[in-house]
Amino acid sequence: MQGLYAVYRKEIGHYFVSPTAYVIVGAFLLLCAFFFNYDVQQAVVQSMQAQMQGMGGPMDLPGEVMQAFFMITATLLLFVTPILTMSVYAEERKRGTMELLMTSPITEVQIVLGKFFAALTLLAAMLLPTAAYIAFLYFCSDPHPPVKVILAGYLGVLLLGSCLLALGTLISSLTENQLIAAVLSFGAFLAVWIIDILGGGGGRSATVLNYFSVIRHYEDFARGVIDTSSLIYYCSFIAFCVFLTVRSVDSMRWRRA
Repeated sequence: MQGLYAVYRKEIGHYFVSPTAYVIVGAFLLLCAFFFNYDVQQAVVQSMQAQMQGMGGPMDLPGEVMQAFFMITATLLLFVTPILTMSVYAEERKRGTMELLMTSPITEVQIVLGKFFAALTLLAAMLLPTAAYIAFLYFCSDPHPPVKVILAGYLGVLLLGSCLLALGTLISSLTENQLIAAVLSFGAFLAVWIIDILGGGGGRSATVLNYFSVIRHYEDFARGVIDTSSLIYYCSFIAFCVFLTVRSVDSMRWRRA
C-alpha cells in the first residue's frame, strides 16, 4: 500500500503543478458552462412553444436539460481524456524516469493502480465544479429533478471516464511519444464509442456490438437508470485494461533486466 500511495502522490503532484492540467480543466468547465446554458435556453423555448401551440402541459425541462448536459459532458471527455493520459507513461519512458520506478521496490500493480487512481482523482476534481450547474437547475426549477437521477448521471460520467482513462493509460504505456499516445488513444476511444454503428443492419451481431459500445451503456445513466449489465460492462472494461497495462509495465521491467 505504501508503494501505491507513493506513486499516487507523485502523480497527483505532477498533475497539480502542471499548467497544462489547469488549462484542460478550465477549458472543460467553460465548454460545459456554455453548453449547459445553451441547453437551458433551448428547453425553455421548446416548452413555451409547446404551451402556446396547445400541445399539453409544460415539458420536463429539468430532465431534458440534465440528460443533454450529461451527454455533452461525455462527448467532451472523448476529447479531454487523451490529453490527460498521453503523458502517464510516455513522458516517463522518454525522460528515462521510468527506469527509476522499475528498479524501486514497487510492484507493477502498485505503479499502474497509483497512476490510474491519480488520473481518476483529477477527473473527479474536474467534474466537481459542474455540480454547481446542476445545483442551479435543481433550485431554480419546479418540480425539482430527482436526486437519484442526478447521482446516476454522475456515476455514469465517472464510470465512462474511468474506462477511457484505463484505455488511455494502456496505450500510453506502449509508446514513448506523447503525441502518438494521444492520437492512438483518441482513435481507440472513438472505436469503442461508435462500434455499434457497424451493427446497423440488426441481428445478433448488432446486439453484440451494441453491448461493446461504451456510449450505449452510458445512455441509461444519463436518463437516470442504473443497469446492472452496464455496471458489469464498465467494471470489466476497466479491469481488463488495467490488467493489460500491468502486463505492459511488466514487459518493460523484463526488457531492462
